[in-house]
Amino acid sequence: MGDAEFERLHPEIQRRFSVGLASGELCVGRGVMDRIWHGRAFVKPFLAVGGLRNILLPSTGRDVPFRIENVPYADSYGRETVTFVRTFALPGGPRRFDATMVLGPGGDRVLDYLGTHQHLASDLHPSAQPDGSLLITSGEHRFREGPLDVRVPELVGARAEVRESFDERAGRFRIDVRVVNRYFGPLFGYQGSFTAEYADVPSRGVRAGLRPVREEVRA
Repeated sequence: MGDAEFERLHPEIQRRFSVGLASGELCVGRGVMDRIWHGRAFVKPFLAVGGLRNILLPSTGRDVPFRIENVPYADSYGRETVTFVRTFALPGGPRRFDATMVLGPGGDRVLDYLGTHQHLASDLHPSAQPDGSLLITSGEHRFREGPLDVRVPELVGARAEVRESFDERAGRFRIDVRVVNRYFGPLFGYQGSFTAEYADVPSRGVRAGLRPVREEVRA
């Protein structure tokens, strides 16, 4: 996203997505997911497997307390990284959906690594919408483990779509996430709202358990 397009975003969206090493700020959002939903019944085993590595949400619910932690740091390879760790306080216990956004080597693209071990990677494509909201869509996914670096087939892969806006009347961010498979349709998603708190990175740092267990060198 170029500077001119970024400036078309609502000022509160601009601030949230300016979190990084240059700004020296982190952001913690707290709110409620009105709904966490699943697609058809046959997707549940796939969601359960993904949930083992905090990649997918195997549970559904309504009015679920929610937290998202966006904390910037330099990873083991010196790349600027921002955590996107979402924690959902579901009745059966908290569930996490983890991602780390890594700035590509040329500084011209953002790579989204999913899960606790950065096994799944996808380029992200952000765009400013006419109402000042932000739309982020994912590109093809790649599975990376040891010497393996392979494209995830469309049959089992999925496309994520994230819409985030700021509701001035309510003073809250609103978010709508959908993950869809080309052949099987919607897999899961959630909608809700939250408020944001900002702090200096040096005063908070990266809390234990926020960074992935394993970092992937390929970008």
